[in-house]
Amino acid sequence: MARYELRVRPSVAKDLRGIPKADVKRILARMEGLCKDPRALGCEKLSGAELYRVRQGVYRIVYEIHDEWVVVEVIRVGHRGEVYRRG
Repeated sequence: MARYELRVRPSVAKDLRGIPKADVKRILARMEGLCKDPRALGCEKLSGAELYRVRQGVYRIVYEIHDEWVVVEVIRVGHRGEVYRRG
């Protein structure tokens, strides 16, 4: 299986600012794991969009998978109660 390139939107840095450092380390490690297998155990496709999400504690990582370019793009990171809200 090909290793996917990880791309992170600039807005994700803003999302990570409000999260404790210990949790940020775990989130970043989980994001790196998406390069090896973007559809790993625990991954769920979100309804209504071509987006996926994976859990990391009480936080969620929302991302897109572009198989034709072998790219995983992280869209948002946030607390489980707020990450799905638009705005």
